[in-house]
Amino acid sequence: MSPPAPSARPGTSSDDLASGAVPAAAGRAAARLARTVENALGGVDLSLPQYRMLVFLDDMGSSAASALAGRLGVSRPSVTALVDGLVARGFAERAADPADRRRVAHVITPKGRAALAAADEAVGRRLAELSSKISDPGARTSAVEGLVAWLDALNTEREAKLADS
Repeated sequence: MSPPAPSARPGTSSDDLASGAVPAAAGRAAARLARTVENALGGVDLSLPQYRMLVFLDDMGSSAASALAGRLGVSRPSVTALVDGLVARGFAERAADPADRRRVAHVITPKGRAALAAADEAVGRRLAELSSKISDPGARTSAVEGLVAWLDALNTEREAKLADS
């Protein structure tokens, strides 16, 4: 016997959203989307952490391990292990920082940019496939715009945290 279908999703009325309430369904959707992205990345032989690292290296140009750790929210040893794997595959390289020769800079390589482009394409293709399951075209557009708005919010929060540190 199936459980009864809810008549409305809690926390999704305009009053609930205006008050700052975010429904549990949003968190669950985010978790499932993360898994969906991870599965899409498997098709291009990248893990989600590797993808995130390539995105940051592409965005930042070059970065020290400590800065990468802060941006990714992981420890420096985790960054080292992650970069080691990317370096072994030719996706990133380590170089002396011209501004401070004691510092090692991590940079994305052309091969890494190609891998990132392939990953972006695979993820985009999977999200487009998934969004086709949203029957209302307006809701589909809103869903994609919502993801972009979340990205903007996450970037704003990250920049504020980095400015405070």
